[in-house]
Amino acid sequence: MTERLQATAETHARSIGERLGYVGVFTIELFQTGDTLLGNEMAPRVHNSGHWTIEGAATSQFENHVRAVCGLPLGDVDVRGHVAMVNVIGQEPDAAVILSIPDAHLHSYGKQPRPGRKLGHITLVAHDADTLRARVLQVSGHLTDA
Repeated sequence: MTERLQATAETHARSIGERLGYVGVFTIELFQTGDTLLGNEMAPRVHNSGHWTIEGAATSQFENHVRAVCGLPLGDVDVRGHVAMVNVIGQEPDAAVILSIPDAHLHSYGKQPRPGRKLGHITLVAHDADTLRARVLQVSGHLTDA
């Protein structure tokens, strides 16, 4: 994502939250289509868009949510290197194959497979963008939406 698109996404989220007078955890899920952002959904809670933070951030969205509810100091949200999250749609991949990829983390939601259904996600972490890109391509080669 370019810096311009990142700034646009932040502006959209901030504008919606301010317009609604919202206080608390708030997620807006945007898809990048070329040089444009497409709004998909909003949620007043921690959201699957941020599942990548489990492995990819110093403190995950889930831990920080619990900290906030308990009145504890929030944890550092710095990203750990380069991170990508790939959704598992329609059919589960071979776990052994996915987990043989360095720094790949498979999360299965225990749902019954069916075409178009999100069954889980895979988080990939790398020290540089080229390695991350290669791992995403490797994982993607093992995914099918049956």
